[in-house]
Amino acid sequence: MNDANATPSFRDAHVNTTAAPTLIIVSGMSGSGKSVALNTFEDLDFYCVDNLPAELLPQFVQSVTGQSNAPEKLAVGIDVRNRRDLANLPEWLSAVGTLGLDPKLVFFDASDEVLLKRYADTRRRHPLSTLGLSLVDAIALERQVLRPLRQIADAVVDTSEMNVHVLRRHVITEFGLGSDATVSLLFESFAYRHGVPADADFVLDARALPNPHWDATLRPLSGRDAAVREYLDADRDVGLFVEQVSAFLDTWLPKLKSEGTRSYVTVAFGCSGGRHRSVYLAERLAEHAREKGWEEVAVHHRELD
Repeated sequence: MNDANATPSFRDAHVNTTAAPTLIIVSGMSGSGKSVALNTFEDLDFYCVDNLPAELLPQFVQSVTGQSNAPEKLAVGIDVRNRRDLANLPEWLSAVGTLGLDPKLVFFDASDEVLLKRYADTRRRHPLSTLGLSLVDAIALERQVLRPLRQIADAVVDTSEMNVHVLRRHVITEFGLGSDATVSLLFESFAYRHGVPADADFVLDARALPNPHWDATLRPLSGRDAAVREYLDADRDVGLFVEQVSAFLDTWLPKLKSEGTRSYVTVAFGCSGGRHRSVYLAERLAEHAREKGWEEVAVHHRELD
């Protein structure tokens, strides 16, 4: 673990998976984006478990890594909901080390003002509110309980100035730098009426394709649902669109990778509502990229997520 006075970067938490499985411990303040981070890790093919009791960490790792088809990347969420176990977390991390893994603790944080605003916006209850504390006092107590974890963290990520999309991009970018040849791909869907994603490298307009919204049976569904996929799969123009975009990406993404100057690329698909066509295309092209051998592929549906 790093010295408490050091300020390590998130990139330092990346682990080389050739020697042993990657194990990332996700912790931090409630409302700082831990759930977003875990969901993003899952998109990056991490085997994720949230709210695992700290004392069960060695047993969990031993059980998962002992399987014949054991996952190469693990991410475990441990936070103030396990406050009775947190004091012994260094002991459990050492026990994991004896199993041949080098666990990395990533601590997500945000200012008190930002946390208060996020709770006001979402109207969620703080995990410590069951103690009869006000939100301000609950945040103060949580910060006190988690201070030892923040001090031993391998990386601290301050999300005060990040929205969901920036945080996802941050996780994808930092964990896409295991080698110079690695490029992380993010396929994103969006609605034009809410604006084009500012961080998109390629933007493709799907509004010329048939819209499932006008089918009353498909309207409440999304591009993730089988009925919508079947509807769009059956359309000739959709097939041509997918074919041409796939050919374009197959040609140019490897060139971006070979340059060695890019660690991530975002391909965004837009439609009117960001629910059917763009979602379908993001899922289809992400699947295509995985079939082509791209190792780090994530999908984000801005209007759904």
